[in-house]
Amino acid sequence: MIFDTVKSMIAKQLKVDEASITRESRLIEDLKADSANVMVMVMDLEDQFGIMVEDDQIMKLRTVGDVVDYIEKNQ
Repeated sequence: MIFDTVKSMIAKQLKVDEASITRESRLIEDLKADSANVMVMVMDLEDQFGIMVEDDQIMKLRTVGDVVDYIEKNQ
């Protein structure tokens, strides 16, 4: 399941409890990601799922659910 993979990757990268991550978790406000974290996360997701995230789409990925939805639409 894409959500579980994304959740695991985010928890590892941001060093947060995986159990605390939901689809509604906001990357910056709730999970304390900064722009560098987001860029690394996007690169990891591109490698993991074989997708390409356009630069103008990155700032639209505000929640974990946004990330999952983007992957599902573009895989």
